[in-house]
Amino acid sequence: MPIHPRESDPAVPDPPAPAPEGAVRPPRGDLPRSGRPAGTGPDTDEEPGPDAAGGPAPTEDEHTAELKELEDRWRRALADLDNLRKRHTRELERERTAERSRTAAAFLPVLDNLELALAHAGSDPGAIVEGVRAVRDQGVNVLELLGYPRHAETGVPFDPARHEVVGVVQDPDAPPGTVVEVLRPGYGDGERQLRPAAVTVAKRE
Repeated sequence: MPIHPRESDPAVPDPPAPAPEGAVRPPRGDLPRSGRPAGTGPDTDEEPGPDAAGGPAPTEDEHTAELKELEDRWRRALADLDNLRKRHTRELERERTAERSRTAAAFLPVLDNLELALAHAGSDPGAIVEGVRAVRDQGVNVLELLGYPRHAETGVPFDPARHEVVGVVQDPDAPPGTVVEVLRPGYGDGERQLRPAAVTVAKRE
């Protein structure tokens, strides 16, 4: 009796052919295809967020409190700065007043001597000249003590920083460019100069 080959059922897959000896068998379909352990979801490899490491995020009330504290500190700093400015203004004005008082007090003896010279002018008219000269010297000494020395030298070279030319004269006895006459003395030097000396200068040839 002839034997007919069995027809394959398309719904039933054919058994896999035996693998050759020494060959590596392919993985089964029911095993995981990656190195990740079975049952591990895709979220296990994600890095933790900032909230997980640093704790809970600050709330809106905490931000409001911090902002209020910074604003309060800023207002206190402004108040301290304003108080410092006012105190500095008061101290500066107090120092100016004290300096004016010291300067005025230094000239009181000069006024006293003028009063004495005028009081004795009637009894001895010739003595008034010496008295006025002494008062003048005393006033010059006061200015020098305050840092403003007197300059009334003649025969010195003209210095535009110390002299103010009010005239040029022809003087054969004076070298050209030198001070011939001082019409008004100067006081002070450099940045502390009250005024330059008004002078006449010998004409240059």
